[in-house]
Order: sequence, then C-alpha cells, then structure tokens
Amino acid sequence: MCGIGGFFSEKSWAGKSDLQAVMGSMVHRGPDASGIFEEGPVSLGHRRLSIIDLSEAANQPMHSHCGRYVLVYNGEIYNFRDILEDIRKELPDFVPKTTSDTEVVLQAFALWGKSFASRLNGMFAMAIYDRQARKMYLFRDRIGIKPLYYFYDGNHFAFASELKGLMAVPDIRSQLSLNMEAVALFLHLGYIPAPHSIFNEIKKFPSGSIGVIDKECLVVSPWWQPSRKIKPSVIFDAGEALEEFEKLLESSVRYRLISDVPYGTFLSGGIDSSLITAMAQKVNSGPLNTFTIGFQDSKYNEADHARTIATHLGTSHHEFYVSEQEALEWLPAFFDAYDEPFADSSGIPTLLVSHMARKNVTMTLSGDGGDELFMGYGAYKWAERLGGKYPLFLRNAAAGLLEKGSQRSQRAAMLFRYPDKDHIKSHIFSQEQYFFSGSEVEDLLKDKDSLPAMKEIYPDLPRNLRPAELQALFDLHYYLPDDLLVKVDRASMANSLETRVPLLDYRIVEFALNLDYKLKVKNGQTKWLMRQLLKKYVPPQLFERPKWGFAIPMRKWLQSDLKFLIDEHLSDSAIEQTGLLNPDRVKWLLNQFLENKKEFLYQRVWALIVLQRWLAKNNLRNT
Repeated sequence: MCGIGGFFSEKSWAGKSDLQAVMGSMVHRGPDASGIFEEGPVSLGHRRLSIIDLSEAANQPMHSHCGRYVLVYNGEIYNFRDILEDIRKELPDFVPKTTSDTEVVLQAFALWGKSFASRLNGMFAMAIYDRQARKMYLFRDRIGIKPLYYFYDGNHFAFASELKGLMAVPDIRSQLSLNMEAVALFLHLGYIPAPHSIFNEIKKFPSGSIGVIDKECLVVSPWWQPSRKIKPSVIFDAGEALEEFEKLLESSVRYRLISDVPYGTFLSGGIDSSLITAMAQKVNSGPLNTFTIGFQDSKYNEADHARTIATHLGTSHHEFYVSEQEALEWLPAFFDAYDEPFADSSGIPTLLVSHMARKNVTMTLSGDGGDELFMGYGAYKWAERLGGKYPLFLRNAAAGLLEKGSQRSQRAAMLFRYPDKDHIKSHIFSQEQYFFSGSEVEDLLKDKDSLPAMKEIYPDLPRNLRPAELQALFDLHYYLPDDLLVKVDRASMANSLETRVPLLDYRIVEFALNLDYKLKVKNGQTKWLMRQLLKKYVPPQLFERPKWGFAIPMRKWLQSDLKFLIDEHLSDSAIEQTGLLNPDRVKWLLNQFLENKKEFLYQRVWALIVLQRWLAKNNLRNT
C-alpha cells in the first residue's frame, strides 16, 4: 500500500520540487521508503508502506528487467505468484530479483502489454512509463478500491493518490475553481461521485479503466465494467451457489492473507465482518487478530456482539472503548483525511479503529461490499416498492398522506417524490441516507441549475434486472467506490494501515451479479446466501439481529457537543461569506431540526456544515 504521483508534459512545466511537494503531502500513505524518477517528459514519485518483500530492492519507482518500463503503483496484487508461473511458461529464464508483487506486475506488462490488467486479482492504481515510446499508461482496479486523481489541461498532465497531492502543486492550485455540479451532487448524496471532484480542473480516474497519455492527448477507456459481466442466465440452485461462494471466499481470503507483516480483521459483529473473520480464522495458522471499537452509548455499541463472535471463533481479540469526547477529538483528523466535502460520519469511527489496529498490525481485512452484492440495504426494498410502477398523481397522493403523519412517515413521503426515472436511483439513495432531494438541492443553492442526472451504467443488459438489482448496480458503480471505499482508504492510510476487502475479489463480484435474486433475499431476509455460509461457522443466534451499521450519535452531537459547528459555519455571516446557499432555506432547516420538529434532518445539517467548513478552509466561494 502506497502513495503515487507524477507528471507528464512535453513542455517545460512542473519540476522536482513540485513532485517532492506532491509526495510530501502523502507521507502517511508510505512512511517506509520514498523514490523519484525523472526522464524526458515524465516525473514519477512513490511513497512506500512495506507489506510484501520488505527489502530495499522492492522499493519504487521500479525498472523492468529490459530497462524500457518504469512503474509506480499503489495497492497489492494477490495472485502475483500465479502470474509469475505464467510468465515463466513464456520466459523460462526469467529470474525475479525480489519476492515482491511489484516486479511481477511490471514484467507482466512488459510481456503482455495493456491486456495484462485482466490477469490481475487485486486492488491497484498504477502508472507505467514506456521510455522508448514516450508514453505513460495508467490503470485502476476493477471496483475502484485504490484512488487516483488527475489534472489535464491539454498540455500538462498530473496524477496523485489523493487530491491533496495535486493541490500541493502551485501551478495547479492557482487554476482550481469550484465545481458546482459536484457541490449539488454532494448535497444530494453525501459524497462526490466520479468522474467529478470538488474542482472543475481535477477528475477522479474511473475504476476499471486504462489511460494512455502522450504528447498528443489523453485517452481513457474502460477495461472492466460490472454491467458487462452480467450473463443471460443466473445460478438458481441454493446448494450449488453456497458451494461456489464458499470456495471463492476461501480463495479470496487466502490470497489476502499473503503478507510479510502482522495482520488482522476489523470485526463489528455484523454478518459481513463476521464472515470474513470466520474464513480468515479458518485458513490462518494460529489465532487471528481481531479489532473492535466500542462506544459508551449502548444504542451505537456493537462491541459485545463482536466479542461474542470472536470468542466463538477463538481469535486474539482487541477491544477499544471510546468516549464521546474522545471520538469528537478526532473531528479535525476526519476533516483533514478527506480533501473534498465528505459527509459519511462513519469515517470517524473508521479512523479510530484504524488507529487502534495500527498499534498491533500493519494490514487488516474489512467486510465492505456485502450489502451491495447481496442486497443488504433498505434502499433495495424501496426500489422494489416504487419500481417505476406508480404514476405521478398516485405518488403525490401517497406523499401527501404520509406528510401528515409521524416523522418516520414524513421521511417515507419524500421517497415517493422522485422527479423521474432518470433520477430515481440517486433519489432513493439520498432519502435512505437522509440527504437532500433533488428539489431541495435546487431550492438550497443560489445557482438554480437542476441536479445532474447520474450516468446510465447498464445499457443493453443481456437479462432483465429487478428494480432492487438495478439499485444495487447503481451502488456498485457509485456509492461503493466513491463513498465506502474512499472512507476506508483514507481512514486506514491516514494511520499507515493497509486494508484489504475480500468480498470485492472480482470473481465474487461477478458471481454475485449472476446469482438469482431469491438467493440474496429470501422470505424477507436480506443477504440470505451470506447468512447460510456464516451459519457453518457461527451459530445464527450470535449474528441474527437488526442491521445497525458503523454509526455514531450525530443527531445528538449536533444538538449538544457539536452545536458550535452550526453556530460557526451556518450563521448568516458564514452563509453570506461563501455565497452558495439560500440563507432562508438554511434558517428553516435549522429551525426544524433544532426544535425537534424533524430530527431526521440531521444528515442534511451535517452535510451543510461539512461543505461550509471546507469552503471556508479553502477560501472558496460561489463566483
């Protein structure tokens, strides 16, 4: 796990000091070693967190054996030993100089060219420079586990693992302007979806894509897309599905336990983390390290459940309890870890558990991906309920009736008020997550442009998908890589901790995409197949309980300990200073929330605080 950055320009542009600034801003991603390569139009930088082959010989930038290619890369390729065997079949005399995956990756590219990416099982963002052709290639993993940002103005190209890396270059920083589409989408979703960043001039490199940059242009194209992996038929047989899933998960976990440093798992006691932990304990040679964070507020505390699972599995369990005050003290670190507005407050406990785990290990496994692949979210139930089958007048009538009821009914009313089919998926997500609807965003922003529709990602599918499956595909394309995986990457790497996600092995993703819906949701029970597998390792009474998630008492905090953030960032003067928001709408929102008329508005209030704080810190306003 590392941090990478670099430049490509045939004209005189950024220098070595600029690259040093880029890499210096990301020391947390790689505290163990650093390196720079400069030649012709290219500069490449690398910060290393050593996980496999801890020797200096495995440091980057790394040169291929033939000397033609230079690589910097962030991530891990878990099947590198299998790839090495394939290389030796074609090149019997090839003898690696290291035991690292980096050297194998570079030789695979030298041997097979761009198509080598399809052989990789792992998480990665990488840049490879062809010294002979004076071209640079960029690759990002299928799901978007590892981040990559880029700047390109037609003449100069720059990339970095984090936004702060590009912001460290004075010539780039001076050109940056606020992306109002990104602002609108942030208020709607709580995160900024690719390809947007908060700046017009910087983009997120799309997952599952390859980029080629030379003196003429930059060309970005997909090499893997989940919608293209959907097959005409599905797996119907429960026994066959369970056997295949167990085989794939065990293989995935075995791959992800390849490490030359101590490791463990995050264990919340929920289905996803419990299943990953159970499988890791099964294949591990001794007691596995497990890490749980607990809160004193019992409503938000799952530590007891995690401890019970850990005891049953026989892991070496580490439990850390934090007070509300200790969690609040991590707010500055939370804001600093995410370089653009990011409203997923579960990033705070993720930072905390990463910090605690890093005291004992350098690598962890996480259970991310289970909800998107096996229908774990309430949004999927709403997708089925709505499903585009209600005409506008019926939806408005239902919403009108619900608005007269309890706060819970008022929330449900909002779900019926989606504008059209192009926005229904983002609308369902936003209302399930308590963020602003599209119409609320338009009322809130002084700029009255309508909310951008999210890109259609499933054209010409070989079989008809249910509304819930389409909603899950939406999450797989947007929410998972641009919120959940961003959260885990920044929180863990801020603590120089590598986190791997076994459920997002591309083989499991493709398996789940072609699994019958009734094996995911059965008799109203979500994640049915995952539950069946977990029952082989853990008694169901230890994990069968209502889904809660990695939550903190944000509503309570905003009305008490964090009230100062409302006063500081949502005051009339603060709203006037940034110039983005309609002050009357903000006042109404705060009145409804603080007087407990609509407590569910807390996420909207938090999103406004995050946005306003970021704008103030970066001295940006609507112009």
